[in-house]
Amino acid sequence: MENTMPKITNSACLEGEIANEITQFENKGEVFYEFKLDVPRLSGTVDTIPVTISKNLVNSRSIALKEGTTLNLRGEFRSRNAQENGASHLHLFFFAKDILPPTKEKCNNVYLHGFLCKPPVFRETPFKRQICDILLAVNRPANHKSDYIPCIVWGRHANLAKSLPIGTRISVTGRMQSRKYTKQFENGEIENKVAYEVSINNMEIENMPYSADNQEEA
Repeated sequence: MENTMPKITNSACLEGEIANEITQFENKGEVFYEFKLDVPRLSGTVDTIPVTISKNLVNSRSIALKEGTTLNLRGEFRSRNAQENGASHLHLFFFAKDILPPTKEKCNNVYLHGFLCKPPVFRETPFKRQICDILLAVNRPANHKSDYIPCIVWGRHANLAKSLPIGTRISVTGRMQSRKYTKQFENGEIENKVAYEVSINNMEIENMPYSADNQEEA
């Protein structure tokens, strides 16, 4: 019999502490909570990741959400279009699908399978570290939607990623991270912003596996 189970394209785990006040919204008759989760790296740097979780799921686990609560979540790293100051931008967030008992590991792992939907952008940091930015389109088999996930790959393999054509199918594993940066406008004003992305540890390109040797932390 043919296997009709949908292929896993997006799977993630995240464990950390609720970092801010919890808000809620309603979508198609269901109530969701939104907050940010602080997830420490081994280096001591903290990634602060936006989380969306169903009120029904929280109630089913009898969890009282509040600032400082430790959560161990399973779900997906998703995107949606959002409006800000009259402009559309990509909003990245972790969508929780299950809650597990907390551990001491503070996990932050993500697996994505998709295809490149924009040309890769190769650059160097002021410290001469080579980086390639890619945008991965990840299908949701259940509802025929797609998430658009910014990813970064480091080191010598950034040179490989920069030449990949649009449409290349790849699978990646890595971690979700937050990155602060400043944006300067034409009038000279400067705004502090935060980007969310996947820092790739391993990547498989067109059945060609390789390790990104991305153990350095940004």
